[in-house]
Amino acid sequence: MTDTTNQSDQILSAAGQSLQVQRSGGRHRPGESIGQGSAGIKTKNLLKKVRNVVLAVFAIWLGAGIAGAMFSGIGFWGVMGVVVATAIAIAVFSSFPKVKVPKRAELTQGKPQQMVARTELWLEAQRPALPPPAAKIVDDLGVQLDALGLQLETVDANHPSVREVRELVGEYIPETIENYRKIPEHLRKEAHAGKNADERLTDSLGKLSGEIDRVTRRMAEGALDDLAIKDRYLEYRYGGDELLEELNQSGRKD
Repeated sequence: MTDTTNQSDQILSAAGQSLQVQRSGGRHRPGESIGQGSAGIKTKNLLKKVRNVVLAVFAIWLGAGIAGAMFSGIGFWGVMGVVVATAIAIAVFSSFPKVKVPKRAELTQGKPQQMVARTELWLEAQRPALPPPAAKIVDDLGVQLDALGLQLETVDANHPSVREVRELVGEYIPETIENYRKIPEHLRKEAHAGKNADERLTDSLGKLSGEIDRVTRRMAEGALDDLAIKDRYLEYRYGGDELLEELNQSGRKD
């Protein structure tokens, strides 16, 4: 029950963050992670770079130390060579490996949590090409996807909701954005059937954002119901005597 309570708190917290983002008109700057999933991928990549830099520098200086012991020192040019090699190693290994933006076909692969993280990373790569209103919705989607990812951690992989999430997150969202990007930039402001491409993209992403919120709430209903039942039980079990005493005191006053 504690896990359920903590998860419900996390979901409500994520929802509150999403509301704050919407009220402020977006909070993310270009290059900034829109969600914890994509931020986690970047953090793992950064740690890998740090590990590679440390290993490379350690190997260079260890080799220099062994060479110095064998040849009674490496001399001025040897020291300069070590410094240059260290600088090159730091420059190379701090730049590689780069975070790989997943391809469209890769978004629906793997576990649901991995799918959510990859989709956030993919959305970040598309965001600079989107009109500002649509880019703000993409920022909100990052927070919503984080909340959805928390829900997916406790849901069976064969649950119908998981299949719905795969379609929604791995197909409908990227398909909508890709269709928009296929339109030449100079035609995106021209009205077609009552709206231009920018407006249709914003409307579509808004509807998808609402659908993600609906799915998340539906998946959280069980945990919220369990929490409400537990709360009523605890009130009856531990608050019943106090409640009865209050009623008795009220009756005596009357």
